[in-house]
Amino acid sequence: MARSGAARPEEIRRHNLGLLLEQVHRDGELTRAELTQRLGLNRSTIGALVAELSELGLIDEHVPTGNERAGRPSHVVTPRVDGPYAIAVEVDVDSVVTAAVSLGGEVLIRSDHTLPSTGNTPDDIANRIAADVDAVFESLPVGARSVGIGVSTPGTVTPSGGRVEHAPNLEWRDEPFGAILTRRLPKGIELVFGNDANLGALAEHLRGAARGFHDAVYLTGKIGVGGGLIVDGKLLTGAGGFAGEVGHMLLDPAGPPCHCGSRGCVETYVGEAALLRLAERTAAPSRDSVAEVLRAARAGERAALRGVRGVAVALGRTIANLVNLLNPQAVIMGGSLASVLELCRAELEAELDVRAMSEARREVELRTAGLGDDSSLMGAAELAFGPLLADPVGTAGLGESA
Repeated sequence: MARSGAARPEEIRRHNLGLLLEQVHRDGELTRAELTQRLGLNRSTIGALVAELSELGLIDEHVPTGNERAGRPSHVVTPRVDGPYAIAVEVDVDSVVTAAVSLGGEVLIRSDHTLPSTGNTPDDIANRIAADVDAVFESLPVGARSVGIGVSTPGTVTPSGGRVEHAPNLEWRDEPFGAILTRRLPKGIELVFGNDANLGALAEHLRGAARGFHDAVYLTGKIGVGGGLIVDGKLLTGAGGFAGEVGHMLLDPAGPPCHCGSRGCVETYVGEAALLRLAERTAAPSRDSVAEVLRAARAGERAALRGVRGVAVALGRTIANLVNLLNPQAVIMGGSLASVLELCRAELEAELDVRAMSEARREVELRTAGLGDDSSLMGAAELAFGPLLADPVGTAGLGESA
């Protein structure tokens, strides 16, 4: 069996540059000593890597002042605040959020737009995003450079081309959304797409409540229910990139019809429409109608509490299936599911205790999302930063100037 060729020094150097930049991007301020320990490289190599990344305009370095300890203080390395930025876009059923995010994960500019309840075609959404991207370019300093745009969508989407195979809550099927959006944006800007729950899982693993866990599940409740899976420290995407459709796992084949075409899906018991129905509300699912139920539940209203408890029991059964299948260390809940966990943790955990295998149940923690409602948005930014973190030398000078 033929062996692959040994890595060349240039390849090793570029690989190490990416590793160092990733550490600083993820954790912010780090000393050279900390980087030496984390990467297992000697001090002179770390010094050379830091100098090159500084030359590329990606990081800053300074000597801390006021250190009273004996000896020479270690230099501190930080992301450069005026360095490259990513544009992150989160498309939801009722809103579009667009943000410019710096290295290190700081949101520089943000715009939130509420969408009308009907008629949100791919062209409508693309026009909204294009206008927001133009506003980002106009607002940032001259010379600031974008590494690309990451777009989060609530459905199954191909990562590179942005073809939305199915987004039931948007009523999109087989839509060339990437091509539609590309025609409205400046030429040459890189676009990459991801499912909202997958990107939420990615961001929570890097920066949020799943940090430090190698195996975790992220569940988000909005009008639909999404899931993202972290397995052995990596996002599980599946053969076609469509893994994690937890909302359409089967709970009861005789259950309510789901807009995916099946019956008794998780979404029909755990989604926001189910919450409103169980809470005896007649309003359509929306941020306002769901927030009203959650406020009423916190105030002790019986109907609202019954609704939240009903969702908590179904959510406990859903999580039990995931625990038995995946044996995660943590299950992170975002969107309305975070409030369900906060209000009815006892009911949820009681169901989980009964349904999950005891060995796997003992190992799993239930947490609310550390990034709040911005998990998918920050995941979209991480998606756009991916090429730069993989190859700072080849990517740092690319992108669209503001």
